Amino acid sequence: MKTFNKIAAQGDFLIIRVEEIPTDVETFAAEGNHFVIAHSETGHNHVMERTNVKAFKPKGVEERDLYQLFLDVNAPTEIEHQRSFDTHESILVTEGKYMVRRQREYTPEGYRRAAD
Repeated sequence: MKTFNKIAAQGDFLIIRVEEIPTDVETFAAEGNHFVIAHSETGHNHVMERTNVKAFKPKGVEERDLYQLFLDVNAPTEIEHQRSFDTHESILVTEGKYMVRRQREYTPEGYRRAAD
């Protein structure tokens, strides 16, 4: 399991420690017992147990356009990659506030999420 102080990556996203969560955010819904930090095109998502985490997204942003999430973590919690083979190592996220940035790539049609 990886640990970090300021920034870490897993697949096609970065997680960055921040001082504050912006005020122009709204609650991000969990899927069952997890927050999906990054959806995978193969269905092997990057997830975080929701018990000790509050998640937020920029106001009014639809899921398909979501490139940022904000996390308020109250106890150490892992981000896990839901794949049994060729998986990314888990990341332990300690207490604090974080921004999650999805990678994107440019195409002639416009930006899209980078594929993991």
